Amino acid sequence: MPDDFDPALLSAEDMVSLYARRRLSPVDVLQAVTERVARLNPAFNAFAAMNPRAMQAAGESASRWRAGRPMGALDGVPVTVKDLVDVAGFPTRRGSRTTDTAPVADDAPMVVGLKAAGAVILGKTTTTEFGWKTPGDNPLNGITRNPWDTDFTPGGSSSGAGAAGAAGFGPLHIGTDAGGSVRIPAAWCGLVGLKPTYGRIPQWPAGAFASVACAGPMTRTVRDNALMLSAMARHDTRDPFCLPDDPRDWRDGIEDGVQGMSVAVMGRPGFDAPVDADGIAAVEQAARILADAGATVEAFDPDLPDTSFVFSRLWGASLARLAMGLPPDRRALLDPGIVQVAEELHGMTAIEFMDAEAMRASAGHIMAMLHQRYDLVLCPTVPAGPPLADAPTEDPVRALMTTWAPWTFTFNITRQPAITMPLGARGDGLPNSVQIAAAQGRDDLVFRAARVLEKVVPVAVVDLG
Repeated sequence: MPDDFDPALLSAEDMVSLYARRRLSPVDVLQAVTERVARLNPAFNAFAAMNPRAMQAAGESASRWRAGRPMGALDGVPVTVKDLVDVAGFPTRRGSRTTDTAPVADDAPMVVGLKAAGAVILGKTTTTEFGWKTPGDNPLNGITRNPWDTDFTPGGSSSGAGAAGAAGFGPLHIGTDAGGSVRIPAAWCGLVGLKPTYGRIPQWPAGAFASVACAGPMTRTVRDNALMLSAMARHDTRDPFCLPDDPRDWRDGIEDGVQGMSVAVMGRPGFDAPVDADGIAAVEQAARILADAGATVEAFDPDLPDTSFVFSRLWGASLARLAMGLPPDRRALLDPGIVQVAEELHGMTAIEFMDAEAMRASAGHIMAMLHQRYDLVLCPTVPAGPPLADAPTEDPVRALMTTWAPWTFTFNITRQPAITMPLGARGDGLPNSVQIAAAQGRDDLVFRAARVLEKVVPVAVVDLG
């Protein structure tokens, strides 16, 4: 192999292929990844905790490969886990000084799936406190920074996963997404980020935003994203809302393209969501690529209710329940923004909340009807580039609708699968992106479209030396 070869930057597919051919071992890969973390992570602050047993797990994987008996499709591949997700033997701190410091006893369902496939848990990545916002800081772990430019945030709430993916700290990273928390950091860090169909990946314990939240893979390639989903999306009896087991390889059919598909380019997700010139240019480029690949592409705006109103009610009620459920002395330890949102939005009546729930059902119905006509929806992922990492969080209710998540939370409300794809660079050199959604259950279609884009505009990797 070349002298400058860095195993940490391989895709998961390539790692497994090299393991199978005895050209590389899981120990080699983990050493490369941990050396990279030690060298680069002080500038990015991507980790809440490292796994001291990772090397032992890599060694056990290497033994299985030598015997020709790998556990599964991810045996020996390093994976990081967002610190909203339980990993047995670690506390789940959720970026908060209010949480229990005792280790949890059981793995979350998706971690069970990844370990069953042989993945090596590298560590737990940072999150905004309880996953409440987009800028990537929290009271417990401090500020996480974007490897493309440390002046900027990687986004959130899966901030550490975004930074780890961009920095080359292994190929696979678990994020969670209640309003865009996989897709936003993936967009600002130049990664592929999937929010799957609601219930596709089982979750337990339930988080603050359980009715809209999904776990999802964050990766550097589309095929790795589908491979990771295959391990995460297995039925678990602890989650009463997860879908029936579908033990498929989500890479099947991923190379089939978009010939004959119909694509709606959506410019208005139920309200006037802002987007800058770079975001518009990315959507226009993606539309041309999909059309050249045989899809029918046209502008179409569904007659959605005001999804910003719907999501703000759900977000506000969830944060109010979180904040008001703590005694005053512990509430004082929260990110002040959580308390601000809770105080501003908690006063709705039960009738007002149920009105928002009715609007949410209407939005889901309208998008289901749209997919009778269109296979895919194409739109921006983010309204602009990332904010500065050190910028204070001011007026979070307004920021949610204008600078954080105006293009992403609609698909949480409607529970559709949505993927963000890197698509070249913005004017300032940071990653540009687009978002593709499909009908509930058709996660396969967003993978096919994303793969078409990836073949034309390969995912760029930041040069960190």
